[in-house]
Amino acid sequence: MGRREPAEPEGAPWAVSTRIADGDGELRIGTGAETRGSLRRLVRIDGEPVPPGDLARRLRPMWLTPAQDRLFLDGPAERRRFLDRLVFAAEPKHAAHVGAYERALRERTRLLTDEMPDADWLRAVEARLAAAGALVATARARAVQALGEEIDHRENSPFPRAGLSLTGTWEREAAAGVSGEEIESKLTAAFETSRHRDRAAGRALSGPHRGDLAAVHLEKGRPAAECSTGEQKALILNLVLAQAARLSRVETEPKPILLLDEVAAHLDPDRRAALFDEIEALSLQAFLTGTDEALFETLKGRAMGVQVDASRLTVLEA
Repeated sequence: MGRREPAEPEGAPWAVSTRIADGDGELRIGTGAETRGSLRRLVRIDGEPVPPGDLARRLRPMWLTPAQDRLFLDGPAERRRFLDRLVFAAEPKHAAHVGAYERALRERTRLLTDEMPDADWLRAVEARLAAAGALVATARARAVQALGEEIDHRENSPFPRAGLSLTGTWEREAAAGVSGEEIESKLTAAFETSRHRDRAAGRALSGPHRGDLAAVHLEKGRPAAECSTGEQKALILNLVLAQAARLSRVETEPKPILLLDEVAAHLDPDRRAALFDEIEALSLQAFLTGTDEALFETLKGRAMGVQVDASRLTVLEA
């Protein structure tokens, strides 16, 4: 996010650089925006430009911010993005498949607005759309199944467990065991037969871009959207911790890095202590932010505390 000043309301160019050390040595990683107000983020590794997706091969960040508190109340688009980030953390190629699907979807929509769209071109676009869509749907189904199994193993967790399911047609087919090849074939046929309907609507009315993630509070048997704000926050936190635990056991991939922004403030003392203990037990690098130092009192001696004030960082006493 670029710093915004009265003289630069669109945001100034910015960059962040860091050194990351692992068992294979040290890497220099940088990211930023070179032009004012740019939405395109550049990434460099050891000084060489690389696609942003390459970062996931070196580090796997997972985060929970106040903006996600309304995850179960907002529209399905927010839940799809949340789910895709979970998938992406385990399968970095998923981001490329989602991007390919979205580009082909926009191209098909543009073609359908033409009075006489090129039939061969339309078929080619729909073939790419179906291929990417099948990969997206099957990856989402794999992730939800694996995450659900991890949550089931966390019966002693102090946080409520969420029962997860996918409501999208194509994700449900993947979850039911339909092969990716068959889903791709069905998607191709569905896009072809829905051209007139989609042209009239101005958008595709079927596809993985219409899917959704549903969650139920297992202990109460209630949809997450009907739970209290605190219960919803705890459900989401348990999802993130379950994902972190699952990925931390994959020895061939980088360990997850957790960012939990203003999470401690919404937990009672017992759950706050349990959260700190769980992060420590996972042996993961984690960044917890908050505006009240007292919330992190029980972390003293176990973590580094840093105060941010007027752009200055001060290490707090252990």
